[in-house]
Amino acid sequence: MDDVLQGIRAEDGAAVAAADIPKAVTARRLVYTDGATQVFTADGKTTYTERGGDSPGEWYLDDHGRFCSFWPPSYRACYALRWMVDDTRIVGLRFTGLSDGVTFEGRYE
Repeated sequence: MDDVLQGIRAEDGAAVAAADIPKAVTARRLVYTDGATQVFTADGKTTYTERGGDSPGEWYLDDHGRFCSFWPPSYRACYALRWMVDDTRIVGLRFTGLSDGVTFEGRYE
């Protein structure tokens, strides 16, 4: 992870720049507070795992440089991404839904 995010200076709660979103989401598997995990790959695929069940989806940057996801058959959502930083170390991401304002946190595993 450190190599992927090397050179990125982040403060806790700062917005993830659009250019850094691909690195941020693919750096390592994310573990959410409820124990679910999610892996993002460079080819735009993602897998959300909860209670042993996998849900495959896709992620992308929209025309405005925002992080968005698609979950078949029809669910789409876009999120504001913010860094989670402990001291000077990037430890994860905060996702806030642009349509509903719901925030969830994922820590790098």
